[in-house]
Formats: sequence, structure tokens, C-alpha cells
Amino acid sequence: MVASTSSSAVASLIDQLFAVTPLADSSLSIKALTLAIVLPFVAVILNVASQLLLPARKSSPPVVFHFVPIIGSAIYYGIDPYKFFFECRAKYGDVFTFVLLGRRITVALGPKGSNLVFNAKHQQVTAEDAYTHLTTPVFGKEVVYDVPNAVFMEQKKFVKVGLSIENFRAYVPQIVDEVDEYLKSDPRFAPLQKGGKTLAVDIFQAMSEVIILTASRTLQGKEVREGLDKSFAQLYHDLDSGFTPINFVIPNLPLPSNFKRDRAQKKMSQFYQDIVAKRRAAGVSDDGTGENDMIAALMQQKYKNGRALNPVEIAHMMIALLMAGQHTSSATSSWAFLRLASRPEVIEELYAEQVKVYGSELRELDYETQKTSVPLLDAVVKETLRLHPPLHSIMRYVKTDLAVPATLAAPSSTRNDAGYVIPKGHYIMAAPGVSQVDPLLWASSDQFQPHRWLDPSSAAMQDAGDQQEDFGFGMISTGANSPYLPFGAGRHRCIGEQFAYLQIGVIIAHFVRKFKWELESKFPDPDYQSMVVLPSKEGSKIRLTVRE
Repeated sequence: MVASTSSSAVASLIDQLFAVTPLADSSLSIKALTLAIVLPFVAVILNVASQLLLPARKSSPPVVFHFVPIIGSAIYYGIDPYKFFFECRAKYGDVFTFVLLGRRITVALGPKGSNLVFNAKHQQVTAEDAYTHLTTPVFGKEVVYDVPNAVFMEQKKFVKVGLSIENFRAYVPQIVDEVDEYLKSDPRFAPLQKGGKTLAVDIFQAMSEVIILTASRTLQGKEVREGLDKSFAQLYHDLDSGFTPINFVIPNLPLPSNFKRDRAQKKMSQFYQDIVAKRRAAGVSDDGTGENDMIAALMQQKYKNGRALNPVEIAHMMIALLMAGQHTSSATSSWAFLRLASRPEVIEELYAEQVKVYGSELRELDYETQKTSVPLLDAVVKETLRLHPPLHSIMRYVKTDLAVPATLAAPSSTRNDAGYVIPKGHYIMAAPGVSQVDPLLWASSDQFQPHRWLDPSSAAMQDAGDQQEDFGFGMISTGANSPYLPFGAGRHRCIGEQFAYLQIGVIIAHFVRKFKWELESKFPDPDYQSMVVLPSKEGSKIRLTVRE
């Protein structure tokens, strides 16, 4: 009623203004311009008035105050999500709703909030409805969020088969070989090959290249590694352009980047399908004999109904592995190198650890030793992930009304003891990274202190219990009540976790053996403009010094 009356009054006022103007009958463009100026202003006034004057439902989480309708808190959230989360938590509690370009997003913070999001029943919340419009154009049809959840769980099981200990043993020397070859062949490292002792490098650029080289040599297979020429790099770049925040909020806009994404997806899909066809034509049986890559593993798999994966499914699962793993591991390895550069003494401790477990001659790295005998190296990777989880926000679409326990509802002074209800059609968001740097949970929460992971009494070592469940791809932890969840929890927990630890750990260990390093400039700020949190381009340089 208020909105209707106000709108009528504004329209009447505009008509009166033009009625007394000599150009009223001939200046429709001026009237349109005036409307274009006045109506947004009125919309802002009505939006503010509705938040201040209209009573909110007691069952609804508090809504973050915002001036502009539809846009809501998009700018505030987009510039610095963690600042947004902490400031909103101080004002509204662990559960609150904000408007993001027309979508209503309810955030659930803290370990209990993460548990609400990650372990809600699939009948209530879904990841596919939240992400399919972003991932399917990149990964392709028939996989991941383009299939029913039960099928996706089977596909995760197929991938998990390929992440075997036997394969990991083969991957360690392959990763080392790729790092060595990169250091020898990349022109940017030429000064070191010519006897130079120090060199400044953009570590994010270097790690982006090292990660894709090592992943293609191991998981992706020899044909992919051999095909990593300029044309493949361009396909990857064009496909990667589809992973942007705008495509999450407003999918399939007629943008040049999306046209390139779609063309690249078709070409890369055919590239992988051709690999499968050539292997079979060459008599390589589906038992994967002689190969340790994921293509070989997927060619062996069958669904519960007995159907084998078709070439399109294999191709698109390989693309999903390539794209998802590349972003997160490039970011994490870069942050690890930068954090170590800020603490050179830890680099020397890592070197001493390598000497201790591999001998003064530093024998070749191997899987068993890396898995069990380098606790400080493990701690460095874990501490990096604590401070720099790749994803700052993880969303689900609410399919049916979702109850929020009263203990999560709000600060005790304003808590709705009946709890909240998140309506169907909203999105719910977890932000485990908030708990990972919460000063209420961690001592010196903003400091890079790997040794905290070596102290059994520290918060870092506390666990929510070994709760496990089989969602269709083997037993995994469902314990989301932990303050440390860099790989998520529940049915959508990242199955590449162990490979990521191995890949990043081996790369760091190999660099530690060859170099010392320090920051070339100040420690970089995080860049939140992409889907994965990256170091800003201005501060991602380190200075390597060759060990004597």
C-alpha cells in the first residue's frame, strides 16, 4: 500500500512538472530521461523505507541493510567477503541474509553453520541447482551437476578409484621430473641455468604452469602432457574464462568470452574423446594395463546398472578434474611459497627436515616418506590452507524450507528461541574460512604459524569426531563441526584432497632442496575478483637463491 501510493504520487508529480513546461508535448526524450533519474531514486527510497518501517518475520533471519534494491550487498561482499562476513556477524549473529543481485543468500557461519550447510539432506538443499549454470558450460553435459545426484556420487566413486596409492607412488617421481624440466626449459629461469645465483620470479605465474604440467603428467595422462602446446593452452584459457562470478549470477550472457568458452569446450571434449578412441583402437584394453592416469581408471568403470562410461562422460570428467584442480592447487601452492617467503627460517627448517628423513645426500622423494615422515611440510600446507582456503563462499540452493537451530539464530540478546526458517528458493552459504581465522578459535589467528599443527593440544588438532558416511563413493568424514574445513565436508567434500596434498607437498619439497627464497616486495593482498582467492598480481614475486 505504501509503495503503491508513493509510486502514484511520483508519477503525478512528474506529469505536473511537464504540464507547466512549454516542451511538454514535444520532449518525450526529456521525460524519459527524468524518469530514468527519478525512478531509481524512488526505488532506493522505497527499499530503505521497507527495511526500516515494515516488520520482519520472526522466523526469518535478519537481512543485511542495503540501499539499492536488486544489487543489495553485492559490492560490499564482492570487494572483501571476509570483512563483510565478520562485520555482519558482529551485527546480526552467525545467521543472516543478504541480497546479491536479486538473489537472497542466507549465510551460516561458524562450525555449526558449516554443518548446517554441508550436511543438510539432499532433499532440502542441492549443490547442482546452485552451480550447474556455472559448471556445465565449462565441464560439459552428462557429468557433475548436469546429472542427478545419485549419478554424480557414482562418478565421484570412479574418480576415487583412480586416486589410488599405487598411482600416487608413480606420481611422485613424475612430479619431480616435471618441476626439473620446467626449471631447465622455461626462459624465465635461464639466468639460473647460466650460473646465476638469484632470480626474481612471479610465483603465481610459475605455479599456474607447474601445476598444470604436473597434473597433466600424472592424472591427465601422457597424451594430454604431450599435447600441452600453445593451442591447448589457448583452449584452456578460453574455457577458463567461463569460470567468472558474473556467470554464476547471470549465466549465459551473450559475451565474447562465453562464445570462446563454448567453442573451447567442444574442442577440448573432442580432444579427450579422441584419446579414448585411439587407446581402444591401438588395442589398449579397458583394464588400464600399463597406465596410471585417470583416463585408464575411468575406462574400466561401470555404473551400478552395468553400463560403462561413454567417451563423452570420460572426456567431461577429465575436463572437470583439470579445471577444478588447476585453480585451487595453483592458488594454494602460490600462497604457500609466499607465506614461506615471509618466514625464511621455516624454509631452513623444511630443508633440515628433508635432510633428516632422506639423508644428507637427499635421496629421491618417495610417496611413503612424504606421506608419513615430513610433519613440518604437512603443517606448512595445512597452515596455508587455514589462512587461504581457495573458496571463500560455498553455496547450496534451498529446495524446501530449511529450519535453523535456535543456537545459530542470533546473538543471545536478540535470539529467536524458535530458530529461523530459510524459505524455499533462497540460497544458503557456508564460509568455513571465517572459522579458520576466527580469533575466538585460534591463537594468533592471522599469523602464519605452521608449528601450531605439531602441538596436540592446539585448536588446530581438535576434531569434530570421526563421523563417516558413504554417499556412494566410499566412506568419508561428515564432521563439519570442525573449525578447519578447507576441502568442505559431507557428500560434496573434495575427493582430490589427498592428491592436492601430495602434489603441493612434493613441489615445495623439491624447491626447498634447490633454493632459499624471500619476498621481493610486501606480502600481497588477496584478490577476490575471481572464483578462487588468488594473490594480487602486484605482490606475487619472490626472490629465489640457489643453495650452495
